[in-house]
Amino acid sequence: MKRKYNCSKNIVYEANIKIHNLDLAFGTFGNVSGRNANHCLIKASGVEKNHLSINNIVKVDLRSSAYTGQYKPSTDTPTHIEIYNSYSEIGGICHVHSKFATAWAQAGMAIPCLGTSHADYWNGEIPITRELTFDEINGQYEKETGRVIIEKILELGLKPIDIPGILVWKHGPFTWGKTIGEAVKNANILENIARMAWLTLTINPNTESIPSVLRKQHFERKQGPNSYYGQDSD
Repeated sequence: MKRKYNCSKNIVYEANIKIHNLDLAFGTFGNVSGRNANHCLIKASGVEKNHLSINNIVKVDLRSSAYTGQYKPSTDTPTHIEIYNSYSEIGGICHVHSKFATAWAQAGMAIPCLGTSHADYWNGEIPITRELTFDEINGQYEKETGRVIIEKILELGLKPIDIPGILVWKHGPFTWGKTIGEAVKNANILENIARMAWLTLTINPNTESIPSVLRKQHFERKQGPNSYYGQDSD
């Protein structure tokens, strides 16, 4: 059964404000989008939090990339579109430049799964994309960014829910979810995991990754088809 998405401009506006309130974005950095049928709604390009309003949320066609209204959408819109068009189960995407996650991306390093807090949400390390080629950077750069994210997911043979976020090499994190709320939540979780990993390796640089059996247990009990964490929903 195909999932129906009906995200509103108000929800997208509030999500873009939230990433700043969570200290995941600063200045004009960061953007959150939500899927709405065959369109996505995303923040306008170059608008700071203090000047952002619901009028700065732009509707973009997922097939043609055409947008309506007076404002240009975020320059990262082609990245969002590539992900939406590849994974129908994704309803929201969040891109931030949070301090610790971006530091790992700038270092060119995936975030190893060092403990159960990480394993609750990512089934393995938080991966990092490969370096874009000269032609990719000088061609359709933002679209190619989406493609290398998808390439990494396919390379790992996992579903997006197994790795609800990726670091883009020398750039920063992109996260996603079934809803825009999940996408923002995963960006916040990723930032905290990145910080804990940095602290752990500062305390003990020889720390090893969590054993696979323990990682699987924590991921499955929270994210798996037979998960039993939390309360049953009606």
